[in-house]
Amino acid sequence: MEQVPATREPSETVVTVAVNAVLVMLGLLMGVLGGFEHSWYIRPVPVSALVCVALLFAITYGAGRMTRGKAAALSFAMGWALITMIWITGRPEGDLVIANDLSGYVYLYGGLAAVAVGVLLAPPAAQGGSWPLTQHGYGPRPQPSPASPGPQAPPGQGPPGPQPPPGT
Repeated sequence: MEQVPATREPSETVVTVAVNAVLVMLGLLMGVLGGFEHSWYIRPVPVSALVCVALLFAITYGAGRMTRGKAAALSFAMGWALITMIWITGRPEGDLVIANDLSGYVYLYGGLAAVAVGVLLAPPAAQGGSWPLTQHGYGPRPQPSPASPGPQAPPGQGPPGPQPPPGT
């Protein structure tokens, strides 16, 4: 007989912490990119600030939906808010990354509203576990144990396949 090596399933806590850490890092990255790239205009419209706000909402809401909980959405939002607070503080020289203009206001206040709405719309934590820990259709399916009976056919219908002729 050939022995199959036992596989260890990752702890739910370890996976949850890893997913949230990655989302905080993504939030920090979005804060850096958005802080420096939010001020591109097409005529009077701050297009890049609007795109950043839409991405902030999509990532926040998507993180909450994918993990089936508000913690992941909040992790991303906190990463973004942390770096954004650094960008709005003034330096002794008077320099700011997010300036007091239309694009800065759209990015800052629109981003705050976007992450807040994304966290609020994310579903509450589910009892069934989070997305990284659930089994999907591409993995192995659980096999029924030999002691448990298989699905029963409705009355009057036999199992699929060849049937004996009636009257035998």
